[in-house]
Amino acid sequence: MQNNVIEALAKRRSVRSYKQEQITDDELKTVLEAGTWAPTAMGRQDPWIVAVQNPGLLKKISRMNAAVMGTDVDPFYGAPTYVLVFGSDPAAWANSVPDGSLVLGNMMNAAYAIGLGSCWINREREMFATEEGKALMKELGLPDGLIGIGALALGYPAAPPRDPKPRKENYWRIVK
Repeated sequence: MQNNVIEALAKRRSVRSYKQEQITDDELKTVLEAGTWAPTAMGRQDPWIVAVQNPGLLKKISRMNAAVMGTDVDPFYGAPTYVLVFGSDPAAWANSVPDGSLVLGNMMNAAYAIGLGSCWINREREMFATEEGKALMKELGLPDGLIGIGALALGYPAAPPRDPKPRKENYWRIVK
């Protein structure tokens, strides 16, 4: 069965090289809105989404994320926009990480659908657990008790994405 959504899901790839041109406000709002339509447990809408385009703040977040890896290489691949996703501490809401992950997935697929590139960036849980990270969350206007779930590098791809790898054998099965 073929349709545009299924085709987009099959073709979307992580982008690791971006043009420096900033995305438009309409493009950003489209991606963010798609995140809000992700399913969440019990319809709780627990995740918090923060888009960052301020150059100084981008550098700070990149440095903090790289420090978790023990490197000084930009883990956001030079993207002009970062989208951070936060959620409740899993001790308070067990579905926090799955809910936030679905938000990130929706936004990645929406970005591809409108011609943007994205890449899921990890280590937000570790970086926002630090004192510097907690202070940054306050600066971003977030409530206490949240954790970092993940982030997206977002922008115009500098090159076409690679072809997808073949899917592994026996990836799925049907039991009747």
